[in-house]
Amino acid sequence: MTRILAAVLVGLFTSQIGIVCTTVYLHRTVTHKAVRMGPYVSWVFRLLIWLSTGISPREWAAVHRRHHAFTDVEGDPHSPLLLGLWRVELTNAYLYRRVARDKATVERYARDLPADRWDRVLFDHDIVGLSLGTALLFVVLGWRLGLIAAAVHAVTYLLLNGSVNSFCHWRGKKTYANAATNLQSVAFLTAGEGLHNNHHAAPTSARLSHRRGEVDLGWWLISALCHFGLAELRLRDVKLTPIAAGSARPV
Repeated sequence: MTRILAAVLVGLFTSQIGIVCTTVYLHRTVTHKAVRMGPYVSWVFRLLIWLSTGISPREWAAVHRRHHAFTDVEGDPHSPLLLGLWRVELTNAYLYRRVARDKATVERYARDLPADRWDRVLFDHDIVGLSLGTALLFVVLGWRLGLIAAAVHAVTYLLLNGSVNSFCHWRGKKTYANAATNLQSVAFLTAGEGLHNNHHAAPTSARLSHRRGEVDLGWWLISALCHFGLAELRLRDVKLTPIAAGSARPV
């Protein structure tokens, strides 16, 4: 039982690695360019996201940018208002993959992210990355416990990321007048991503916490990287979109 519990904890830890890489690297750095990382730090994040999820940064950025272009209207890849809450929560990976495999979407929304040598050799091969990541768990834990850890990681990562696209467009606090909501409970589990209303109000800002009491763990990591000279911010202050700047509600 102790060994099974250890495998579960390893799976949860691995999931958090994927989640942190998703919000700090895929979301805030690659997609919105709110953070600039040094080449070696960026490469480490690319490797970690490849091994833990198999996600292509270029494809992820294209899907998310399309979400911002068509938020909760026809064309949104994963709107709970259009598709239903539980469909988005439980099939978020399928909805993502369907749009990510659309070459027209990737060419339109990720034209600034052409594939480089590392993409062609490694990072565009999602099955290879996932297989190597799973094999690493098997080597460390043995195949039985490694399989448990891999399953816990996959389920946790998919459900938590799905919760941002589903619950954070369905219920929660709205500081700004946009379609997304803030759910601090989700933010605790997704390194800040649950502060989704704030993000839609200021998509080019690296910090998702805008007010006292809001906790954004991803921002803490970004601040540490900047402190040690491993990254720099595009904007030091939160920059609201013109619409959001005039729509903030008193708290």
